[in-house]
Amino acid sequence: MKDPYETLGVTRTATDKEIKEAFKKLARKFHPDLHPDDKAAEGKFKDISAANDLLKDKEKRRRFDAGEIDAAGAERPPERFYRDFANGGVNASHAANEGFASNEDLEEFLRRAFAGGGPRGHETFQARGQDVSYVLPVEFMDAVNGAQRTITLPEGKTLQVTIPAGAEDRQMLRLKGQGMAGFGGGMAGDAYVELHVEPHPFFHRKDDNIHVEVPVTLKEAMLGARIEVPTISGPVTMTIPKGSNTGQTLRLRDKGVRNRKTGQRGHQLITLKAVLPSAEEHELVAFLEKWRPKHPDHPRKEMLA
Repeated sequence: MKDPYETLGVTRTATDKEIKEAFKKLARKFHPDLHPDDKAAEGKFKDISAANDLLKDKEKRRRFDAGEIDAAGAERPPERFYRDFANGGVNASHAANEGFASNEDLEEFLRRAFAGGGPRGHETFQARGQDVSYVLPVEFMDAVNGAQRTITLPEGKTLQVTIPAGAEDRQMLRLKGQGMAGFGGGMAGDAYVELHVEPHPFFHRKDDNIHVEVPVTLKEAMLGARIEVPTISGPVTMTIPKGSNTGQTLRLRDKGVRNRKTGQRGHQLITLKAVLPSAEEHELVAFLEKWRPKHPDHPRKEMLA
């Protein structure tokens, strides 16, 4: 497997942030959903996912830099391990002199060595499988209400993923044992799915609250009204108080996101935006031209003080 630093196009001294940004950029470029019939892009996505999986894990990165594991995350047996085989008399000269150009060469050597009847032939070399990572774009409402999605991991495995209600942007889901298979009967790695919640046209989430700007007519704002407004649970009817103004915030209790820990729901905060009628409303224009308010407003007074 190619060097993970080269795969992501970063240096060995790259920071965690630089590695994450490089992965995000490449993942968006080669994501299978954008290239459904492009095998080359699929292969590239697998490589960058594997590279990111190794380098984002501080311990794995340290061990790779120290030569303890290879680019695939497989264990590299220490020098003494090879020396024991070389001194054991079974394929000794071959084991002592053979170089390993890839992880597959190492695995083949281990299979022959442990099956060859040498002094340690009864032992079994095991290694935990490599973890894999996947970036899953999630629609805003699916993150809020929860959903089921089917994904295909970089190595081709298909999984059902449960997106929990109230899921947050950048939330990481761990699918235990769904990563790469282990070597020699070792445990399988895990699959890590990072959720990227897409923005909504008008809903905005902050913690467990939902914010939305709702336009109202001049008449509704001045005289008050009962209007229908959208929520993440569907439309509801609310009261606009008489004399409301642009920027005024109203609250709908328990119409926000359900907290995954407490089970309580946040609120929906509605910011009003008064929409003025067009200049073609001649009666209104004529009235305003003659209107002399008893209490004149000075909306720019503080700015000019």
